Amino acid sequence: MKYISTRGNSAAVTSAQAINLGMVPQGGLFVPQSIPEFSTPFINDSYQKTAFQVLAPFLTDFSTDELGDCISRAYNSSTFDAPSVLGIKKISSKMSVMELWHGPTAAFKDVALQIMPHFMQYSKQKTGNKRHTVILVATSGDTGKAALEGFKNSEGISIIVFYPHGGVSEVQRLQMATTDGSNTYVAAVKGNFDDCQTGVKQIFSDREFSTNLDKKGFELSSANSINWGRLCPQIAYYFHAYRMLVKDSVIKENDPVNFCVPTGNFGNILAGYYAKMMGLPIRRLICASNKNRILSDFFSTGTYDRNRDFFKTISPSMDILISSNLERFLFEMNGKNGDQINSWYSSLSTTGVFSIDKAIKQSIDSTLLYGWVDEPEVLNTIRETFDQTGYITDTHTAVAMAACKNIGPFDEHTIVASTASPYKFSCDVMRGLGRAVPDDEFEAVQSISDISKTPVHRAVLGLRSKTVRHNAVITIDQMKNFTTDIINTIAQ
Repeated sequence: MKYISTRGNSAAVTSAQAINLGMVPQGGLFVPQSIPEFSTPFINDSYQKTAFQVLAPFLTDFSTDELGDCISRAYNSSTFDAPSVLGIKKISSKMSVMELWHGPTAAFKDVALQIMPHFMQYSKQKTGNKRHTVILVATSGDTGKAALEGFKNSEGISIIVFYPHGGVSEVQRLQMATTDGSNTYVAAVKGNFDDCQTGVKQIFSDREFSTNLDKKGFELSSANSINWGRLCPQIAYYFHAYRMLVKDSVIKENDPVNFCVPTGNFGNILAGYYAKMMGLPIRRLICASNKNRILSDFFSTGTYDRNRDFFKTISPSMDILISSNLERFLFEMNGKNGDQINSWYSSLSTTGVFSIDKAIKQSIDSTLLYGWVDEPEVLNTIRETFDQTGYITDTHTAVAMAACKNIGPFDEHTIVASTASPYKFSCDVMRGLGRAVPDDEFEAVQSISDISKTPVHRAVLGLRSKTVRHNAVITIDQMKNFTTDIINTIAQ
């Protein structure tokens, strides 16, 4: 399998090269030249076997032993609390929840970011890369900690995480700020997530900066879902969730299903799209947006317009106006026309707007449903879900549940992607439950445990008592200098 650029500006590369580079140096994202297809969705006994079968056709330059080693090191009882890596909870005859937060940081990002460092190590070996790799991450809250946890103490790799100052929950902030490891660095940026993401992309695209790094024996790479090594592992859990539902007799083999995904940067739902193209019987993918409804508006009108107000919401990991992985999806929808992608994204860069034609919109409409949910409805959904089922959901999952209710009902069984533990957003969850909200976020954590009669997730347990190791607060303009200073320190 070779990988090409969404903008037609790069020669085809191997998966190891794509993972090592992170994104196309000239701009654009790496995508597989073709999507492997399975005649029937395979049903296996373990997550590890499912992951191997899904990943092998995409990572053809990895040997069986190498890929097996990556999988066994990432998906085991020491990294995930759930025996099947993910959890499935049936909450009604027509809906189940796919819990993706049983990893070390209580977010769905763990599933990919526990295996990605192993991909990176093998990719460096395969490409003969002796340079020190500096991972740059922009995060809206969850990716940062998951990446820090995955890459900490990795040989020949350092990681720098930027998150929006005041734009994450206290639990998320402390998770990042207390990270240990000899190679981890964190800074809060005075701005929103899009500012962080734009700043990281500008550093990547600075050719003079990259040239100077190369002279010092350094290189940049990414752990965001713009890196194929981050996105690819997410495809596996769609297959495995389907397997679990068949095994539990919730659905029959080959029954069509829907997946509803709370969406910000479009990576998680894009993994679902790839699963659908590989042969998993997904009838519809449902893209659920919060008050920052740029994706819902785009799919409705065919015009992507980031010139709008930005809202800080109770589902902060979705507070995004520039959805990076949408570019990959549009590349597939427009027949892999890199020139068209380049034109659209040049327009987005200069004017903040681009529009697609009717034929492409019709193609999208046949694949996706979409909707957005305002704050009061998110809170109401948390309470309704608990009152009716006894299940407590976080604010992001509640966005998806509410969107499903508004768009449905559906004939097919619908699986909602639960992207974070309710313990990570405890105060807003308590507000949604209609209970008194403590002033202290960690008191709210304990209250949720008491109400749900479940133990506090290990990612949150004892977090307050940990030592804060990272307290830098910088401006957007200081991001490159912050990165430079760290590299200079490592080089000494």
